[in-house]
Amino acid sequence: MSGSTGKTPVVGGQVRRLRQDANLTQVELATAAGVSVDVIRKAEQGRQTPSLATLHKIAAALDVEVSTLLSKPSTLPQPTEHSGVLAMRRAVSGIDDLLEATPDVARFTEAQARSAATYAWGSYWAGRYGHLGEVLPGMLLSVRAVDDPRVNVLASRLYQVTACTLVHLAQPDAAHLALREAMRLASRGDDPLQAAALRSSLAWLLLTQGRLEESRTLALSTARDIEPGNRAELPRMSLWGSLLLSGATAAGRMGERDNAAHMLDQAHQVAVHTGHRNDFETAFGPDQVTMQAVGVDVVTQHYATALTTARKLPRATPLPLAAKSRHLADRALALSRLGRDEDATTTLLAMNHLAPDWMQYQALPRVVIGELLLRERRRGSKLRELARRLQVTTPTG
Repeated sequence: MSGSTGKTPVVGGQVRRLRQDANLTQVELATAAGVSVDVIRKAEQGRQTPSLATLHKIAAALDVEVSTLLSKPSTLPQPTEHSGVLAMRRAVSGIDDLLEATPDVARFTEAQARSAATYAWGSYWAGRYGHLGEVLPGMLLSVRAVDDPRVNVLASRLYQVTACTLVHLAQPDAAHLALREAMRLASRGDDPLQAAALRSSLAWLLLTQGRLEESRTLALSTARDIEPGNRAELPRMSLWGSLLLSGATAAGRMGERDNAAHMLDQAHQVAVHTGHRNDFETAFGPDQVTMQAVGVDVVTQHYATALTTARKLPRATPLPLAAKSRHLADRALALSRLGRDEDATTTLLAMNHLAPDWMQYQALPRVVIGELLLRERRRGSKLRELARRLQVTTPTG
C-alpha cells in the first residue's frame, strides 16, 4: 500500500531518509545495527515497525536518538523568552550563574518550594508538559539560590521533574544536566532516600536512550543499596519495588523475559505489602506492577499474553493519568499487532479523550496510528483526524 504511494508512516520514512543522508545501503545499515536486512526493508516499507530494542539499535547505527526515528516533538508551542524548551535548557545549564546574569527573582521559602514541587509533579503526571514548560524555568530560578537542607531536597525534586519533562520533549542531554544538579542538591539535603529516587529517574532516562544494560545495572545496584529489612518503612519498600520494576523493564527490552518475570514477581510481593503508594513522586503498588508486566509482554512481542494480563488492571485504578495512558498505548499496540484494528483504534481514541496533552508528546501512539493507517480504507475517519492532529504521515492513494 505505502509502496505504491511513496509514503510510509512515521518510522519508515525517517529510517529511509536518515539512511540515505548517511549514504548507506539497507545492507550496510543492517550490518551496522546488528539486525537483519529484512528488518530494515520492512521498516522502510511500513510493513512492520521494529521493536523498541531494535529501534534503539538502528538509531545508534544512524547516530541519532530514537526519538528522531519516531518524529517525536521536541519543542513546545508558543515559547517566550522565559518559557519553553530553550528556557528549560538554560535553567538547568547554570550558564546564567557563570555569567553572573541570574535574573533578580524572589527566593522560595520552604513552604513555597514544597508547594511548587507538589504542583509541578502533579502537572507532570497529568501529562501537561506544555504547562510545565511555562512554569518550571521560573521555579528553578526561585529555588536554586536557597541553601537550606530542607529546601535542597525540594529543589532536587524540582530539577528531577524538569529532567523527566525534558525526556518527554526529546531533550536527553538537558535531562542529564538536570539530574546531575538534582543529585548535587540531594547530597546537601536531609533525605537519604532522595538520591536513590534520582538514580531511578536516571535509569529511566538511560532506558529511553537504549542504554539498556546500563539502565538495568543502575536500577538493580540501587535496589541492592536500599533493600529493606523486615521492619523497613513503607517509602523505602515502595522505592525498592519501583527500582525492581525499572530493572524488569530494561530486561524485557533486552529480550530477557525470564529475568524480567522474576523481578516482576519480586515487585508484586512488595506491592501486596505496601498497597498503592506515591513516594518520591512515583506511583507504586499492585496496579503499577500489572501495568509494567503488560509492557514487558508487549516489548517481548507476547501480545495475546499482554491483553490477558491487562484485564487484571481495574477500571478504577488509582494510577496517575500518564501511567493509565501509557498502559492504553501498550494495549493499542498489542491489539494492532494481533490484527484487531477496530479495537486498537477505539483504544487510541479513548487515550486521546483521556489525555490529549500527554499523547501529543508520546512516540508509541504515533507508531500504532501509522500501522493502522496502512490498513485504513476510510477517508475522513476519526483515526485520520487524530493522525492529522499528531502530524502522523498518512498514506494516500
